[in-house]
Amino acid sequence: MSDDWDTVTKIGSKVGPGSSTQRETVVRGKAALNAAQRSGTIVGTEKKFSTGNPATKSGVEGQRLTKVDRSDDIVPVQKVNPEIGKAITQRRGQEPYKMTQAELAKKVNAQANDIKTLESGQAIKNQALLNKVARVLKISPKTGKPLDDEPAKGSSSK
Repeated sequence: MSDDWDTVTKIGSKVGPGSSTQRETVVRGKAALNAAQRSGTIVGTEKKFSTGNPATKSGVEGQRLTKVDRSDDIVPVQKVNPEIGKAITQRRGQEPYKMTQAELAKKVNAQANDIKTLESGQAIKNQALLNKVARVLKISPKTGKPLDDEPAKGSSSK
């Protein structure tokens, strides 16, 4: 055992030909793992904790997609609440925000048809478009209620 201090161990793919040491391999499957343990080789196991890019995970939407994958029946597509569509139509008709669907579409950089389907409640839920429309009309994107009554953040009345 005292002679081991003088030996050199080479790790990697460029180990010279004819060397008696085996390269590190990845074992996939229970049978191959058991065979390696029976042969007497040193076995190390590691578990992967995360895969993919965490920045692309959308939380709830990922859970919804998992639900879709596991179910056998057809899962309906999420649509915009018709109450929000009515609130957009009413707010668009009020005086300081009075504008046509085409004018609103131009302000939020969308198609007039998108605004039409949003107001009718037939639109597939597009949170980005809904947030833009809510910002222009100063309504809540979740409830459709006007935000004019609330004081602005950071402003003080003197």
